[in-house]
Amino acid sequence: MHVLIVEDEVKMAVLIRRGLEEHGLTADIATAGEQASAMASAAGYDAVVLDVMLPGIDGFETCRRLRRDGITAPVLMLTARGAVEDRVAGLDGGADDYLTKPFSFAELLARLRALERRGESDGPTLEVGDLRLDRHARQVWRGQEEIELSAKEYAMLELFMKNPGNVLSRLQIIEQAWGYDFEHRSNIVEVYIRYLRHKIDRPFGVSSLETVRGAGYRMRRDGGR
Repeated sequence: MHVLIVEDEVKMAVLIRRGLEEHGLTADIATAGEQASAMASAAGYDAVVLDVMLPGIDGFETCRRLRRDGITAPVLMLTARGAVEDRVAGLDGGADDYLTKPFSFAELLARLRALERRGESDGPTLEVGDLRLDRHARQVWRGQEEIELSAKEYAMLELFMKNPGNVLSRLQIIEQAWGYDFEHRSNIVEVYIRYLRHKIDRPFGVSSLETVRGAGYRMRRDGGR
């Protein structure tokens, strides 16, 4: 799950990102509404955690702009305000849920997971050929054999399985599986493609992850069979 955190209190944003990453998610940080709009338009986020009190345009207006720009990712609004009218304003502006500060990280994570499940029109399981990924249990199988993956390997595989047959560039993979803060010049994508092939392909005598020279990588629609 790739999350955009929109929070002008940098320490708070960093704490949220660290907590999400410890649970296998990836996250980027925007500190203003205008920045959030630009980042959301450039990358495919699975959810947005949006603080109401932002410099410049506030969270309500930011949410409206995201929806106006066609961003359909679920939005969880963070607010220090307890007034019912503020909650209504957020939901009316396109938010999917809200959480009042101070909040527990466990509740934030649970609400994000709930929003993810709500947005999964095809259910929690991704299947490409005989490769199966359970997004709730965070487990992966090839046929009947379970495959153990690290958090980053899982994030990359989920990205490929959500886009079977589509070529993903290095930049797309880095931004959606690692986040904006990662060094784009690194060879980390190639390293993790090799790790994935070693786990999901070679032991089974298949080749599901293809290199498209000069463009990136893609997962075959038949899962390599």
